[in-house]
Amino acid sequence: MGALVHGLAITGAAVVRALQRHGHEVTVTDDRIDDAKRELATSLGVELMPAPPNPESFIAGFDLFSPAPGVPETHPLIEAAQRRGIDVVSEIELAYRWEQQRSASAGGPRPMLAITGTDGKTTTTELTVAILRAAGLRAEALGNTDVPLVDAIDATGDRELDVFVVECTSFRLAWTKRFRADAAAWLNLAPDHLNWHGSMATYEAAKGRIWDLQRPGDVAIGFVDDPIVMAHLALAPGRHVTFGRSRADYRVAGERLVGPGGTLAEIASMRRRLPHDVTNALAASALVLETGLVAPDAIAAALATFEAPPHRLEPVGTSRGVSWFNDSKATTPHAASAAIRAFDSLVLIAGGSRKGVDLSPMGVDADRLRAVVAVGEAAPDIHGVFDGRTQVVDAGSMSDAVDLAAGLARPGDAVVLSPGCASFDWYSGYPARGDDFRRLVKAHIASATQTIDTTSEAGS
Repeated sequence: MGALVHGLAITGAAVVRALQRHGHEVTVTDDRIDDAKRELATSLGVELMPAPPNPESFIAGFDLFSPAPGVPETHPLIEAAQRRGIDVVSEIELAYRWEQQRSASAGGPRPMLAITGTDGKTTTTELTVAILRAAGLRAEALGNTDVPLVDAIDATGDRELDVFVVECTSFRLAWTKRFRADAAAWLNLAPDHLNWHGSMATYEAAKGRIWDLQRPGDVAIGFVDDPIVMAHLALAPGRHVTFGRSRADYRVAGERLVGPGGTLAEIASMRRRLPHDVTNALAASALVLETGLVAPDAIAAALATFEAPPHRLEPVGTSRGVSWFNDSKATTPHAASAAIRAFDSLVLIAGGSRKGVDLSPMGVDADRLRAVVAVGEAAPDIHGVFDGRTQVVDAGSMSDAVDLAAGLARPGDAVVLSPGCASFDWYSGYPARGDDFRRLVKAHIASATQTIDTTSEAGS
């Protein structure tokens, strides 16, 4: 029998190639087939078929099933595979199995670091990679990135890696049976992806798998201020390490980041020093130090030069005393709340596609808001959170949102796109939303600057 891959995009295509390299006969299905996917399937040498009307009998012809990350756990093919006892695996599970088979002559399995959490995964993953590279190790951000783990483990030559740093979404962790990391950090947990998971309980359980399969010699790293994370940490089989601003193994002391061995870096040396930047840096430091992969001096060197990935409270520009920030990656209320707490006074642009999540946590720090511009499908829900607490206006497009925010902001304010929602009502994804916002803001700033110049010339 062979392997079935359902969902043909970046990860699905990588899984197909990897399965073929490892001798599997592969069949591919998808819920939405278009010309681009047909062309991709042809390049992979596989036939692309629509999802079958009778999944129970269809799935019986396979001994392995790998759904793409976007395929929800309630999909008929997944449910049929589970009833049949067919091995349902994510790409990180496949990659882990193959990496464990790496021969002793090649050095055996290489170190693997993993990061999960509702928010902050990508930045912490990238920061961990930066520290490893500062120490001279070949590392790359993998998993929920442009490079799936199944591609990285088979890379050779200049692309071969010394250590894997894996951003682990709940989608990938849900279908793991053996995957474990030498060190794994769990950053936080808040409601998210409830349109993918059957319940909050299955979302939490999927996240928990980052520690469930660890061995006693592995390291489990948890955020001390998240009670759910800490409850799971108490049960983790690995060695327990904590991070947080205080009361943790990796913490803040005065103006320094410190660990069990002493000072790691001066906070003032970091290029960006918002509260979540500090905790992300502590988590990354714990990952690399507790595994003995780097010396502490690599941490300070990396933090001094590290720039956060785009769309994560990314500064866009300043005009007339107002600073603009692109936080399009904030697709949860938890992430948007962190952005709100980063500023004393701001105009917030929020809304989009809700993903079945309660948006009320965004209102905790409403006293910091000068106003809110509500966008997208969730605009009525944004009103429900903020009406009566601050001014809320509706925008029918991102262009309208930028114009309205500019009119509401006052010198000293920040205007922050931190939607707290997914982007799929208006955009193909959060990068497209952030790119559009950045373009519109830059055009607004250029126009405002030109107006100032013209006015100055007229008065001279």
